[in-house]
Amino acid sequence: MKIAFFDAKPYDMPGFEKYGKENDIQFKFYESMLNEDTVALAKGADGVCVFVNDTLNAAVIDKLSEMGVKIVALRCAGYNNVDLQHAFGKVHVVHVPVYSAYAVAEHAIAMLLTSIRRIHKAYIRTRDFNFSLNGLTGFDLHGKTIGIIGAGKIGRVMMDICKGFGMKVIAYDKYPSGDDIQFVPLEELFAQSDIISLHCPLTKETYHMINEESIAKMKKGVVIINTSRGALIDAEALLSGIKARQVGAACLDVYEEESDVFFTDYSGHILDDDTLARLISMPNVIVTSHQAFLTNEALENIAEITTQNLLEFFREGMCRNELCYHCGKDEKCKKDRNHKCF
Repeated sequence: MKIAFFDAKPYDMPGFEKYGKENDIQFKFYESMLNEDTVALAKGADGVCVFVNDTLNAAVIDKLSEMGVKIVALRCAGYNNVDLQHAFGKVHVVHVPVYSAYAVAEHAIAMLLTSIRRIHKAYIRTRDFNFSLNGLTGFDLHGKTIGIIGAGKIGRVMMDICKGFGMKVIAYDKYPSGDDIQFVPLEELFAQSDIISLHCPLTKETYHMINEESIAKMKKGVVIINTSRGALIDAEALLSGIKARQVGAACLDVYEEESDVFFTDYSGHILDDDTLARLISMPNVIVTSHQAFLTNEALENIAEITTQNLLEFFREGMCRNELCYHCGKDEKCKKDRNHKCF
């Protein structure tokens, strides 16, 4: 089994080399992201392995299909970068639905604590032997209300952590479930929350859900955390909200236009993205470059589950983690993940 592995990073390779060797899978690693210019690298491969910023639009999917590539294996949970409807009947798409809910939730909390307790500023000061406390006053998490948007596995781990801090937790989810969670309408969550944390997928409905209108409904000084997908937030609206002092702080592990910037060292260059540059320049904004997933445990799980997805597909004729645009929409589909989607 030959798999073209795009957007490969040094931290990806050990796990995939290990599981590939154990299961007779040959991963060919490419530093390039998959797009219309690089898709030819997949020639001769049985499948491709891709990440969040690889492009799988109609043109790329058609080319993969023409070359005989049978499967797209996402080594992530999200799939908003894949045209699933166009992929149907051409290439099968599988993903890793859960790799470590703890990794992402813990990173969200780490960013929150760093921001509100000014840890990053104190670290820089003391390294310069400046031990003044002026300007480092934060606030207690205990007693504050946090609104969690998205009550999936990551969102629920986030809720548990926040409850441990003595916070009041409210949540919004399109499909609410669980008697132990206080679900509220989205408008109410915006109005009540001191802190808002996003843990939902990017869809047409959630695109720019944090925008000028929704920010205006939030408490003055609200803290916004995003470890999900960048386009959940209208970056220009967020910047305006920060400048107007409506948004007290922002913790961003993702960014709408991150595919042109994240995962690359631009320290010796001028950043062309003015919006991102202005956000990073704000004293109350923390940006990490899609780092929330990056733990040893998560990387191990991603490699193992992605490999298992490939083995199921090629050896068993199906994969439980296959994605299909019909899922949840077409009542006629009775495959119940016991067969390939086409």
